Amino acid sequence: MRRWVEFVAFYVALPVVLTRWMPDRALFPVLFAMTAVGLWLLARTEGFRWHDLRRGAVPTWLVAGFALGVAALSAGVVEAVAPAAFLGLVQHNPAFFGVIVVLYPILSALPQELLFRVLYFRRYGAMLPGGWPGLALNGAIFALAHLMFHSWVVAAMTFAGGIVFAWAYERRGSFPLAVALHAVAGWAIFGMGLGVLFYLGHPTPQF
Repeated sequence: MRRWVEFVAFYVALPVVLTRWMPDRALFPVLFAMTAVGLWLLARTEGFRWHDLRRGAVPTWLVAGFALGVAALSAGVVEAVAPAAFLGLVQHNPAFFGVIVVLYPILSALPQELLFRVLYFRRYGAMLPGGWPGLALNGAIFALAHLMFHSWVVAAMTFAGGIVFAWAYERRGSFPLAVALHAVAGWAIFGMGLGVLFYLGHPTPQF
């Protein structure tokens, strides 16, 4: 019962509260605070060993193919919903895009994978559905955490991305692969211009 309370509080109640009341500038402080709590819970999880995070292959062909697929999808979506933003960051602020390339894997992809894959499956996986239904549930939880961006496009893409990252971690047994896929997805999304939907306070909230 305690694990269920933790799970619902951390993965359901907290995202709903943040979607409704979190200030725009609090995104990274909240993410870092959640990461700290998640790491504390992970350290208290029986059977978990930190060095296990180093295990697992990262096939270059898989990462590159996924990056190209996300880039093509992002290009199509941005042309449909915000055509003026297409390649905007790369063309008009390449230095900032370079910062994203360097920092996104460390400040965003890594902590999110620790929270939504490692903590999720190692601490709570035994009480949740397995197989593909379990991966879909993880994708739904990951999408719920992104409702703060108030965009159905973001919700749909993070749902699909969550399933892929969960597959990489849980089915392929590779935390490095999950982080790599998450990182290149972020690069592709921001590079194509779809990043306009992935920040708080964007001008066209959908809900």
